[in-house]
Amino acid sequence: MTTASPRIAVVIPAFRVRDRVLEVIAGIGDLASAIYVVDDGCPEGSGRHVEAHVTDGRVRVIWHDRNRGVGAAVMTGYQAALDAGASVIVKIDGDGQMDPADLPRLVAPILDGTADYVKGNRFYNLTRLHRMPVVRIVGNAALSFITKFSSGYWDIFDPTNGYTAIHAAVARELPWSRMAPGYFFESDMLHHLGLLGAVVRDVPQDARYGDEKSGVRVLRAVLRFSVQHAANTLRRLLYNYFLRDFSAASVELVLGVALLAFGFVFGATQWVEWTSRGVGAYAGTVMLAALPIIVGSQLVLAFLSFDVARVPREPIHPQLERRRRVEAAITRPPAGSVRQ
Repeated sequence: MTTASPRIAVVIPAFRVRDRVLEVIAGIGDLASAIYVVDDGCPEGSGRHVEAHVTDGRVRVIWHDRNRGVGAAVMTGYQAALDAGASVIVKIDGDGQMDPADLPRLVAPILDGTADYVKGNRFYNLTRLHRMPVVRIVGNAALSFITKFSSGYWDIFDPTNGYTAIHAAVARELPWSRMAPGYFFESDMLHHLGLLGAVVRDVPQDARYGDEKSGVRVLRAVLRFSVQHAANTLRRLLYNYFLRDFSAASVELVLGVALLAFGFVFGATQWVEWTSRGVGAYAGTVMLAALPIIVGSQLVLAFLSFDVARVPREPIHPQLERRRRVEAAITRPPAGSVRQ
């Protein structure tokens, strides 16, 4: 960090959290200098409830005239925090499942300069994992594996976890207009951070589950998000391995996929043909199908090994801050000059 006292802002998207949002706000310690509650067209009037009962001068309520989605609410809060000069922006849900006391641990990797973006991981403490509903464990495990492909972050888990912190310099670089406004926001965020080359870290989080109702049906989300993840995966591979760079890994990917496709298609068609005849296939035919699959599998595995090793390790926010200072110095009028 470049300042001794970084301004830490907290963003709380509020939709159907009237009964719990006050408790969340009360639990946020003195580390935060500003708290933005974004009422996302809440039918319960969560924003009005906050204004009526919270006297904390750090709290500001922002309104959406209609429900736009949790991602849109977070982006509205991010923009307000950036406009106010925040250095680090934390996002915490208003449903009480995230402990505000974990905030110092969440922002620590950003403040010590080892990460650009930090997120909670509810799977670290296996002794407390039984508190999470089984359907959430299975669904989040599946989404985590899919997200590794679409984001390129092979060393993170629990991608739908919404307890996050981001350095302001990195937040300014994100293409907000192209990011998902709904529940896919956290996964889409990881995809765009990967394109920037930002360093992402997991920190242990002890999730709290009570009688609150989540707006996400995890297993349904796995199916619905798969299409979006597939699009993000193709975009990431195209950008990183063919437009921005072209390496041996690019060749391994193309040849590996082509050989696998040929082997499976040729093998399937030959199997159908020989089965319809009621006889066994020639050894040469079998090898002509098997060999491309074997070689293609090895090439794809080699590509994956390269992709795993490519996970960003050097935080980008120091460079972004230096660039911003240089740009500001260039555009600043010379000392003693008089503007006409």
